[in-house]
Amino acid sequence: MQYHKQFFIFFTTLLLLANHTFAQTKQIAQIDSLMKSANQAGFFNGNILVSKNNKIIYNASFGFTDATKTKKLTPDYRFNIGSITKEFSGVALLQLQEKGKLKLEDDVSQYIPELPKWANEVSIKDVLQYTSGLPNVNWKKIKSNQDVFDDLKLIEKLDFVPGTQYDYNMNNVFLRQVIVEKITGMTYKDYVSKNIFKPCKMNSSEITPIVEKKLIAKGFNNKLVEDKPDFLVGGTFLTTTDLLKFVTCLHSKKIINENSLFELGQHFNSSDTQSSLGEAKFKNKKLVAHSHDGRAGNYEALLVSDLNDNFTIILLGNNYQGKLFEISDAITAILKKGNK
Repeated sequence: MQYHKQFFIFFTTLLLLANHTFAQTKQIAQIDSLMKSANQAGFFNGNILVSKNNKIIYNASFGFTDATKTKKLTPDYRFNIGSITKEFSGVALLQLQEKGKLKLEDDVSQYIPELPKWANEVSIKDVLQYTSGLPNVNWKKIKSNQDVFDDLKLIEKLDFVPGTQYDYNMNNVFLRQVIVEKITGMTYKDYVSKNIFKPCKMNSSEITPIVEKKLIAKGFNNKLVEDKPDFLVGGTFLTTTDLLKFVTCLHSKKIINENSLFELGQHFNSSDTQSSLGEAKFKNKKLVAHSHDGRAGNYEALLVSDLNDNFTIILLGNNYQGKLFEISDAITAILKKGNK
């Protein structure tokens, strides 16, 4: 009798595993069919990675490395992730707060005293949540990070009282990087490499300016004109695999703790505003969903993580088409349908 019971349990387990494997194989085939169609229709040129239950189930490349369309992409190619790179400066500041080096309530002037009087009114929290009141970078006159800093010193008046409104712009992000450098005595690039990339084993990731130029996908438009190089420090080039390593590190509280993660995900009180994590949803202060999109020239990037259903979708492209959300929504539907 005991033998029959053990056999029944063994057989049932095998059956469940077989059904799960079949369901996942079907999902992968559907995702692959979707991506091939998107590429053939001209909607996607880039790399995609899908992780489910902490395992990569789909990792593929579609299209070409540059405007010449002579060399095909592989999963080893790195892309500029645009605004998603803002998460690194956010994480850096929360790491420093955990070490007692700063408080989010501190005024920017405490760390950058050479700035005008407005820096006495703007807190680190304001630059994290884009509520500083700073005008945007004057891109027409900017050729370097030093130009950005010099321009900040010329600002006489904020656009609004800090903490009362929201304005998503790069001056906030630039100030985050400067604060990190002032406190640590390291370049921002070195700080991120040592304290985020290295512990997360993001071995192919690099902050601009890029030194290792191999395996870089180059942005290009539909007229096959290549993007000009990024001249500011702080942009990030990485692979789909490295971006997955980062979010895995982040979500598992390896590089910042749970309280810091919650603080980083807070945003100004409006439905159309972003946090430093892009769109982050919490339940009882625990992260349940995380999505962030980015664009730089013709690079486009999208990260979507559902922590309840335990999947992550990463799309990195170098020929902007503006279809990443539609592609991600379709993949999400495939993954969620497989859970029912």
